[in-house]
Amino acid sequence: MVKKGGKGVKPEKVIGVIGGSGLYGMEGLTGVKSVAVSTPFGKPSDEFVTGRLGEARLVFLPRHGRGHRLLPSEINYRANIYGMKKLGVEWLISVSAVGSMREDIAPGDMVIVDQFFDRTTKRAGTFFGNGAAGHVEFADPVCQNLAGFLYKASVAAGARTHRGGTYLCIEGPQFSTRAESNIYRKWGVDVIGMTNIPEAKLAREAEICYATVALSTDYDCWHLTEESVTVDMIIETLKKNVSTAREIIRRTVPLITGTTAVRGCKCAGALRYAVITDKKAIPAKAKKDLKLLIGRYT
Repeated sequence: MVKKGGKGVKPEKVIGVIGGSGLYGMEGLTGVKSVAVSTPFGKPSDEFVTGRLGEARLVFLPRHGRGHRLLPSEINYRANIYGMKKLGVEWLISVSAVGSMREDIAPGDMVIVDQFFDRTTKRAGTFFGNGAAGHVEFADPVCQNLAGFLYKASVAAGARTHRGGTYLCIEGPQFSTRAESNIYRKWGVDVIGMTNIPEAKLAREAEICYATVALSTDYDCWHLTEESVTVDMIIETLKKNVSTAREIIRRTVPLITGTTAVRGCKCAGALRYAVITDKKAIPAKAKKDLKLLIGRYT
């Protein structure tokens, strides 16, 4: 799917965007088409939308499906990430609505998070299993190169932007109780959401550079002088944030396409030493299902 560059020609960069609440499409693409992708892990959230933006090919997927049909725990994260990998994506931008757990992260601010805290319990969080065991390094779950591009682009887009922060991922779909919100604040987390885990884990297993633009929409329910979070509140703030998010993506693309042909981060070789199972012992079905991910190592 990826065009190979000849002598003096840089290989085509393929950039994925997973849009959360409010971001269901990407304006400014040329040569747009919808692509249905089959995966060994079931159906993705929707068809992927592909097109060109500048010198890159962009692959867009609405995380909750068109019309926002899927709850956070109903999203088939494995199929979504596998589909991105199958379409040649090497850089993946997650755009996600979050609640702020800090006074200085106001509704409307952007946060380029660099850590995750997983409080989910119902989601398939790995491609491995069924006779194939693998363990990827995940101490630093965000690609720092991509996060740096997003921060630079966000500042240039005029957004009030915070570099770094911990994203607490809860199961949902309910928002937090006041007791939970106050306890989470004591843990030192910065924002709270429902969708970036296991998305980030699976992106690392797929050797895709992953980073998040977190759109702050509210103060959860811990803030005594602010109204408790509601869907209406989120939607209203998102309407203002989504256009900024699109501008951030537009500004990030040339930063990525301007880099060298070879990714120099750990993401690109995350599986090199991750597969523990002897390749002769991996069952045929698992080997077939994982070929796209581990084929070059096994």
